[in-house]
Amino acid sequence: MTNIQDVLNHRLTESLASPLPRLTRRDIRVPQVPGKAFAVIGMRRAGKTSFLWQCLGDRLQEGRPRESLVLLGFEDDRLAGMETADLDWLLEEYFRRQPEFRGKLEITLCLDEIQTVPGWERFARRVLDTEKLALFLSGSSAKLLSREVATSLRGRGLEVLVHPFSFREALRHAGREPNQRWDRLTSAERSEVDHRLREYLTAGGFPEAQELTARDRAELLQGYVDVAVLRDVIERHAVTNPEALRWLQRQLVGNPGGGFSVQKFYNDLRSQGLAVAKDTLHKYLAHLEDSFLVRTVWLSAKSERRRMVNPRRAYPVDPGLIPADPRTGETQWGHALETAVLVELERRGYEAGYLKTDEGWEVDFLATGPGLRPLLLQVCASAADPAVLERESRALEIAGAAHPSARALLLTMDHAAPSPLPKGVNWVPASGWLLEGEVEALSDLLRP
Repeated sequence: MTNIQDVLNHRLTESLASPLPRLTRRDIRVPQVPGKAFAVIGMRRAGKTSFLWQCLGDRLQEGRPRESLVLLGFEDDRLAGMETADLDWLLEEYFRRQPEFRGKLEITLCLDEIQTVPGWERFARRVLDTEKLALFLSGSSAKLLSREVATSLRGRGLEVLVHPFSFREALRHAGREPNQRWDRLTSAERSEVDHRLREYLTAGGFPEAQELTARDRAELLQGYVDVAVLRDVIERHAVTNPEALRWLQRQLVGNPGGGFSVQKFYNDLRSQGLAVAKDTLHKYLAHLEDSFLVRTVWLSAKSERRRMVNPRRAYPVDPGLIPADPRTGETQWGHALETAVLVELERRGYEAGYLKTDEGWEVDFLATGPGLRPLLLQVCASAADPAVLERESRALEIAGAAHPSARALLLTMDHAAPSPLPKGVNWVPASGWLLEGEVEALSDLLRP
């Protein structure tokens, strides 16, 4: 037995003997498609490994034998030089221990940081064809970004996207999750939820960042950003102009919801004496998105040319990254709320774009998704000012007339519905919308 196999043998024994850890439950959907590997993807430190443990726990609750549930991670210096032959040996060693399962009972095999093993794709495709198992894979490093785990399987894999904690998950982690629907809470309980929303928009949803002091949290989250940029972009893509990349990263993370044009940013860099090609900036932007550090939103338009010539809007993957930026230093409530809403839309299966009407009005998000009713969402911290209410609701009213199948929602952090609202526009408190998937029932109940 080689040294690597010694380590794998020990890790396999640990995996089978260890009790499953008790972790905050994540509300993450796993596709119900047989014969596929599930690639658990997302930004570093968002909780992918914890979610793999949750998947095993769910199967244990279904009555699966504990010995049929295996999770192994390969980001271990003792496993340097591991090859696919070692993966083959590992699977055979498992079945030597549990021969009664082979071909008769589905086992669940979770392989974390799988990208460290060259040729893992061939192993994954082969075992899907030859063994009775459910296969979960996760990976992120300079060698292989987590999204590529799915694409490398050539149609045999489906993505399972893990973001940092949602608002509800953050409340659950703190032991503060409401035990009933938002619309059934007392006024005192709603005030508590609203207070917690402000904390969430400041701290964000990265699990390790919960309940830290502001200083410790900022240092931790800034470290996450630095590692993502260094390992997932600079090292992986052999970036030759890291200074321009850093300028771009700070621009995108520090200005959530702001319009971003590569051409304008290129001109700004040139004015600062920093030479970089526009094509290089386009690549850097794509790399930052692939690392899950930022999300960009395109103009929603039928004309591809109109879509391409208009600026995109950029957001960090978590609202906690906004005040962690040393240039920002404080929470921008409206921008943080927009960020949380965009990421929540992605969690719920929507694809979001922003909208610009023929009259020049803008709506923050037009969200569409398979089997989902389209949503028009206007997001602001408060619409108590009549001028703000007029601007935001008017944009929704006009956009709603052009998209009659969409539900028009105004999301704010106000405690009561602003008035007057145009016909067809529904106000929903941001805390309620972030908590509840049944947005239609909630908005109907609260409509003045």
